[in-house]
Amino acid sequence: MRLVDYLDKGASLDPGAPCLTTDGASLSYAEVQELSARVAGGLVARGVAAGDTVAILSANDPVAFASVFGISRAGAVWCPVNPRNEAAENRELLDLFDCSVLVFQATYAGLVAQIRDDLPKLTTLVCLDGTVEGALAWDEFLGEPLAEPVRPLDDVAMIVGTGGTTGRPKGVLLTGRNLETMSAITLMSYPFEGRPVYLALAPLTHAAGVLCFPVLTLGGEIVVMRSPDVGSFLEHVARHRVTHTFLPPTLVYMVLAHADLDATDTSSLQCFWYGAAPMSAARLEEAIGRLGPVMAQLFGQTEAPMMIATLSPRDHLRADGSIAHERLSSAGRPAPLVTVSIMAPDGTLLARGETGEIVVRSSLVMAGYRRDPEATAEASAHGWHHTGDIGYLDDEGYLFIVDRAKDMVITGGFNVYSTEVEQAVMQHPAVQDCAVVGLPDDKWGERVTVVLQLRPGASLEPDELTAFVKERLGSVKAPKQVEVWDDLPRSKVGKVLKTDIKKTLLSGSA
Repeated sequence: MRLVDYLDKGASLDPGAPCLTTDGASLSYAEVQELSARVAGGLVARGVAAGDTVAILSANDPVAFASVFGISRAGAVWCPVNPRNEAAENRELLDLFDCSVLVFQATYAGLVAQIRDDLPKLTTLVCLDGTVEGALAWDEFLGEPLAEPVRPLDDVAMIVGTGGTTGRPKGVLLTGRNLETMSAITLMSYPFEGRPVYLALAPLTHAAGVLCFPVLTLGGEIVVMRSPDVGSFLEHVARHRVTHTFLPPTLVYMVLAHADLDATDTSSLQCFWYGAAPMSAARLEEAIGRLGPVMAQLFGQTEAPMMIATLSPRDHLRADGSIAHERLSSAGRPAPLVTVSIMAPDGTLLARGETGEIVVRSSLVMAGYRRDPEATAEASAHGWHHTGDIGYLDDEGYLFIVDRAKDMVITGGFNVYSTEVEQAVMQHPAVQDCAVVGLPDDKWGERVTVVLQLRPGASLEPDELTAFVKERLGSVKAPKQVEVWDDLPRSKVGKVLKTDIKKTLLSGSA
């Protein structure tokens, strides 16, 4: 399926149904179809051909997201660009993607001005919501509706940039088949009763965006939040009778800490997805108790979007309805259309219970990295896609991720997985969020270091936390250094940035 096919499928069920809603106003499926046809017409009139790349630089916005389907209807490739990236990273991505058209919001005109002169291939700028010098206004750009969708030259549907924190960012080539596999797994693995209402708070340039596609096939409504405010999120859940939503764990913790949660009617929820980073088992149990049996984990990555493994709401519970504590730290079972194995460094596949790199085979896996054959070959060594995550499969087939390979702490000759220590730290009632990193140490090689964000009004002494972790994990894994910060640095999608934490601690500026 092309991206526009998800929209057209939903429209075939009821063209008058609400499709994209924000700020109390809705666009129907028919209106989004019409808008996408005019976007496609505008692109074709300006020379965009099948297979060309078109970028969108926007915060969450229904018209910007509707434009995605116009790009697809023109046979072009959608390149989402996150406005929270640094200007240099976005310039590198647009250059790597060979984008000829950039659609952007006026609020990011300054960012566009910084990079446009360095991008000679970028010939058309379109402003969604204002007048910017050197850019077409939105009404000026829209063309006559394109009657028939253009067939793409190949199956690449979107190109997604990886973070550039460890060097030049890479462009992940995702095909229509990749996204169709992801959508099929979503519909197979999680509850969908009636016409869904999906609340998008997280950026539509990432997980929150691609989760819209399976919802659209059911004729569902996408409620778009323009800014990530937790109080407003709870209001939206109650007002719109939201059935499905997605948040990274850090935002789930903020929801649990919000004073209005227990007074909010969340009874409409069927599926509250969490993912993009490990979640505390203690906080997950709290979420189930306060929100009901609706929590649903997904594990994937940009190169294999969203659905390598799934833990549905019912998987969080035993047959008798009690919480399955033994599964809460898992990533779920390998998804129905995915084969997962554990691999040793020499390419040997390991038995259940043995720890190694998580590797994957599936039509979910990307076509490769754009213009980077070496990185593509490395990621697909031994005929499997390499995730870079360390984990194991238990006897029941549940996948446990013990760490990212780069986040393991080696202290006193022992391997300490940061996620294991984080799970123990998060059991303390005073802790809202945390991160564990390894810092250089003359005695231990690396010392286990914990940086905490406390719950509002809470206090905690470092020695108390060290004793708390030591009691649960022993002295080797107990932190040698504990820092308390007002907040933790987070990425555009809500992940705690351990690289930034290490830099701050090493510079002595914490």
